[in-house]
Amino acid sequence: MARVLEFRLPDLGEGLTEAEIVRWLVAVGDVVAVDQPVVEVETAKAMVEVPCPYGGVVTARFGEEGSELPVGAPLLTVAVGADESPSGAAAGSEAAAAPARPAVSAASAESAESSEYSGNVLVGYGTAGPAARRRRVRPRALNGASAPAAPAPEPRTAAPAPEGPVPVISPLVRRLARDNDLDLRALSGSGPEGLILRADVERALRAPATAPPATALPAMAPPVSDAPVTASPVTGSAGAGSAGAGSASAGERIPLKGVRGAVADKLSRSRREIPDATCWVDADATELMAARTAMNAAGGPKVSVLALLARICTAALARHPELNSRVDQEAREIVRLPQVHLGFAAQTDRGLVVPVVRDAQGRTAESLSGEFARLTESARQGTLTPADLTGGTFTLNNYGVFGVDGSTPIINHPEAAMLGVGRIVAKPWVHQGELAVRQVVQLSLTFDHRVCDGGTAGGFLRFVADCVENPAVLLRSL
Repeated sequence: MARVLEFRLPDLGEGLTEAEIVRWLVAVGDVVAVDQPVVEVETAKAMVEVPCPYGGVVTARFGEEGSELPVGAPLLTVAVGADESPSGAAAGSEAAAAPARPAVSAASAESAESSEYSGNVLVGYGTAGPAARRRRVRPRALNGASAPAAPAPEPRTAAPAPEGPVPVISPLVRRLARDNDLDLRALSGSGPEGLILRADVERALRAPATAPPATALPAMAPPVSDAPVTASPVTGSAGAGSAGAGSASAGERIPLKGVRGAVADKLSRSRREIPDATCWVDADATELMAARTAMNAAGGPKVSVLALLARICTAALARHPELNSRVDQEAREIVRLPQVHLGFAAQTDRGLVVPVVRDAQGRTAESLSGEFARLTESARQGTLTPADLTGGTFTLNNYGVFGVDGSTPIINHPEAAMLGVGRIVAKPWVHQGELAVRQVVQLSLTFDHRVCDGGTAGGFLRFVADCVENPAVLLRSL
């Protein structure tokens, strides 16, 4: 006899609480295999194809394309152990119009784990088995045409026994615990149904009265809640207070959601929490551009200007580690980070995103160029994963591509600094005592004044400028 199992929207990454259904990849009545992608969703960070951990016949879908679902809401139901022949599939499609078999109980669902449940893990999405997720599927009539309301959350359960599966569905949380030799089985989760969250791990790491681990990745700010507001004109007479009768100004309401909402939330938090300051300097980039031309003329992979600037940044951060850090406000401590996970601002059709190049301090200019190109293309295609967009420790922002000379960058919270690079343009410049036309660039450094004073920030920026003007300075620092 077939058992009907419910698959809910999984946690797709730290801080993400909802996702928009972009495209269904299966229909009611389709036969799906274990780990087959069944729906494409868009979060505030990336487009993700979500695989189903069950194999069987789809009996119902919940949510229309374009609608938003919170994490934990039902996505679809699958009849496992059913006849998966074409005739069986046709019978499954009738579930949209006729009452289906009752959903299987939690105990029966757990018995199916060995044969129908996936053990694979998607980025930001764990499949430790039904016992780990401990979801309880209530009997209901299944109807593909309309989705029943999501069941009310159940009381949080006690911490799991050491022998049982660990209730963690985020690989970032697992990695944080693994890097710090922390046994997750000893923790009691504060999330729904005892789910262990990043905050639980960080709280446990702070407990022994030691400095927070330097390997911990900075926590990302949660995205703003998406208000269910549709775009509509607003007139001055509609809730405009004491606006005059002649004030008939109209405006369009655009929901602050998705990427735009996440960016707004993070930038607001940065301005609210970080006492930032900015210093800048003009630099003669003529020799740097000549060095790049010579490197690319020698054959092999092409090296971008951004990669050369990134290589200079990692060398500067080795000299001034204060700027590769974060502030733990609860512990009132500055955490200096040994690895440089270099973020870079990328403008896409979906908005501004900041992909992260891991362990940039150990990469060559060619390796950095290749990684920048890969992540930029993924950003344009909307296929960046949450892991590609989290954990940065320093950001490089090349706004010169927009044809502007300077800016005062807003720090990418919770980082401590951001280097902004303007356009490289021909300008009059005094070179070797004579006026000449040189390739000039403006460099701007915004830094968290809590982690260092102006002397350190100025030293960092001067070193970067010296390397831009004379690339041989970089060779001396290696």
